[in-house]
Amino acid sequence: MPKSVTRSHSRYTKEAVTLLSRLIRVARIERNLTAQEVAERSCISRSMLQRIEKGDLKCEIGAVFEVATILGINLFNAEQSSFTMAKNIRQTEERLTLLPQKVRKKTKVINDDF
Repeated sequence: MPKSVTRSHSRYTKEAVTLLSRLIRVARIERNLTAQEVAERSCISRSMLQRIEKGDLKCEIGAVFEVATILGINLFNAEQSSFTMAKNIRQTEERLTLLPQKVRKKTKVINDDF
């Protein structure tokens, strides 16, 4: 069995996850939904939802986004609709096609003339 990896996260990452987890919990309670109802709607287990609401950094990002979407939490911008999201995806893909496929460090030229 593989050993679990201990990762360190920046303070910003921890705060962002904490904020999102609190937003998810508040939205669920405001909509009078039980943890079981939200878990069933998002096709995850109730324990996974509890971990998401506690801000567990090991939860799958897809599951977190699905729960947030089901509860009506706007993840990127309040004014963004599906159309602008698709437009931003297209623009980003266009930028990616212009960039190199791999990032390589420049090799250091060694002067071996003695």
